[in-house]
Amino acid sequence: MTQDELKQAVARAAIDYVVKGEIIGVGTGSTANFFIDELAKIKDSIKGTVASSEATAARLAGHGIPVFDLNDVESIAVYIDGADEITASGAMIKGGGAALTREKIVASVSKQFVCIADGSKLVETLGAFPLPVEVVPMARAAVSRQLAALGGTPRLRLKAGTTEAFITDNGGEIIDVLGLKIADPVALEQQINQIVGVIAVGLFAVRGANVCLLGMPEGVRTLAY
Repeated sequence: MTQDELKQAVARAAIDYVVKGEIIGVGTGSTANFFIDELAKIKDSIKGTVASSEATAARLAGHGIPVFDLNDVESIAVYIDGADEITASGAMIKGGGAALTREKIVASVSKQFVCIADGSKLVETLGAFPLPVEVVPMARAAVSRQLAALGGTPRLRLKAGTTEAFITDNGGEIIDVLGLKIADPVALEQQINQIVGVIAVGLFAVRGANVCLLGMPEGVRTLAY
């Protein structure tokens, strides 16, 4: 099976976790896009969605799926999103698609977090994938120095094909931290969150996944935490 076929398989499996008549949180990225396409087939059975990015909101709306502002929603039954890396304990690195802050916000208010990913995303130790940290632009250099002191190599994310900083939906910039081996994801998440100028860090460990659906050549593997 190709990587896209594995992503499609977990997207289809995630439909079983959709709660009828409720609000569904929807993530950002290629695997989440496959889920959106599957969700469109049962859109009349849900109340609507909360999107974790402008791109996701546009894709949902394109399918005729209602999209609500989180401020207008009292609860979210389940949040379904991909991961750049995930461990056997449910800790994740997310933010390759630059939506980490809104993803973290939506996940934090959801009753259940279902991660959908192809099997290559399962790792023993987080950090081979560069850790994204969203920052207030004026704090970029100051935050980078503190991230370097933690043992990583900070690199400003640029717009594709340019020398300009990539700007998130929130008006922030992203520093990708290379070379980390994250033995204690919860502790590192809390430590980076305390750096003044950080908007959010792409470690999802304090609030990790409840379930992970992994696309494997032999089928979808379910990990529950």
